[in-house]
Amino acid sequence: MNEQFLIRDDQPMPPAGEVVTTSSRRERSYSIHVTADEDSALQTLTDAIGGRQVSVVTDHIVDNLHAARIAAALTSRGVPVRSMAVPAGEQSKSLQMACRLLDWLARSDAGRRDVLLAIGGGVVIDTAGWVASAYMRGIPYINVPTTLLAQVDAAIGGKVAVDHWIAKNLIGSFYEPEAVVSCVGYLATLDARQVRAGLAEVIKKAIIASPPLFSFIERHLGPLLALDPAALRSLVHAASSIKCVLVARDPYETDLRRTLNFGHTVGHAVETATGHGPVLHGEAVACGMAVATRIACARGLLGGQTAARIVGLLGAAGLPLSLSELALEPPAGDVIAALAKIRQVRAGSLRFVLPTELGSALIADDVTEDEICAALYDRAMTAVAGGPGQFSTVAGGPGQFSTVAGGPGQFSTVAGGPGQFSGVRA
Repeated sequence: MNEQFLIRDDQPMPPAGEVVTTSSRRERSYSIHVTADEDSALQTLTDAIGGRQVSVVTDHIVDNLHAARIAAALTSRGVPVRSMAVPAGEQSKSLQMACRLLDWLARSDAGRRDVLLAIGGGVVIDTAGWVASAYMRGIPYINVPTTLLAQVDAAIGGKVAVDHWIAKNLIGSFYEPEAVVSCVGYLATLDARQVRAGLAEVIKKAIIASPPLFSFIERHLGPLLALDPAALRSLVHAASSIKCVLVARDPYETDLRRTLNFGHTVGHAVETATGHGPVLHGEAVACGMAVATRIACARGLLGGQTAARIVGLLGAAGLPLSLSELALEPPAGDVIAALAKIRQVRAGSLRFVLPTELGSALIADDVTEDEICAALYDRAMTAVAGGPGQFSTVAGGPGQFSTVAGGPGQFSTVAGGPGQFSGVRA
C-alpha cells in the first residue's frame, strides 16, 4: 500500500550566538502477564506479537526444554519465526556473543518494527535486551523468562547489559521490553539450586519494600521450594508488581531505585572474584544481603531480632550466608579487590544498601574495608535464628498480602502450618 505524507513547517531563524537547548523524553509502558500454563502464555504472546516477524534468542538448554516448542507453536499460528541458541551460562553474557547476535540479525530480513523474543533466564534476557537496544538504534523485544530469578527480576525494569572482564554489567543501557510473559509452569524444570537463587531476589524485594511479602515467604517457604504452582504464581505476581512500583519511582536509577541493589555491591564483587559462573547470581546476592545485614546490625541501624529474621530466612531457604558457603569460595582479598574496581568504575563511590527495618533501608557510601571484611565471614548472627519451625510465630493471617497481589485472601489457599521450615535448610 502506498502512503504519502505532506509535512509543513515554518520555523523562525533565531539570532546567532544564542545557546540552543533541547530536551528529549520517551515514555514507555508495558504489561507483565503471569500465567499458570503454556497455552495461556502462547495466546498472550501471540496477541503481543501481532503480525510481526519474530527473532527468538535462547540458550541450548532452554531451547530443548521450552523455546523450540514455543517457536513451533508460534509458527503454527502463522507467526514467521527464526531462532538462535547460544551456549548456556554466564560466559554468553558477553560483548562477543552480543556481536554474534547482531551479525545474525543483520544477515536476516528482520525489520525495525519486528520483534526480538528472549526466552530463557537472566543471561539470555540481559544479553538479548541489550542487543535489541543497539540493533537499528532499538527494536522491540518481549521477554519470556523461564527461571524464577528472571521472572521476578531480570525480565522487569529494562536494565540490560553484558559483562566485561573489568566488572559485571559494565556495557549496557536502560531499554524496556514491549511485554513480559511469565509462565510459572516453566519453573517445574528448574533444579533446587536455581529455585533458591531466584527466591533470593524475591527475599531482597521483601526486605527493602514489603513486610507482607516477607511474611508470606516465611509462611510458605516449604511449598515454594517444592514448586507449588499456586504459591509460585502468587510469589511471581507479587514480586513483579513490587519491582514495577520501585522502578517507576526511578526509571534510570538515579536515586529511589537504588534500594533494589541491596546485596548487589558485594554480590557483584563475588561474581567477579569467582569468574562469573560458578556462583549463581542469586547466591551471590544472598551472601551480599547477609553481609549488608551484619554491617547494618553492627552499626546499630538494624535491630537484632529483625537481623536474625532476615538472615534466618536466607539460611532456611538454603542460601549462602558467607564466602565459605558459596559453591566456589573466593579469597576475601579478591572480593575486596573487585569492590575496589567497582568503586573506580563508579567514580570513587561504593554504595551499600543497609536495611534499617523491613521495608526501610539506608544507602551509605562510607562503609569501610574493615567493616566489609568482618562481615564477609561472620556467621555469628545465624546462631540466634533458632531451629526448625521458629518462623511460625511471625506469620500473619491469610490474605494479609491482598494490597499487593490483588483480591483479598488469595494466599490463604496455599498457607502452610507452623514449623513448615523444618528439613528445608540445606
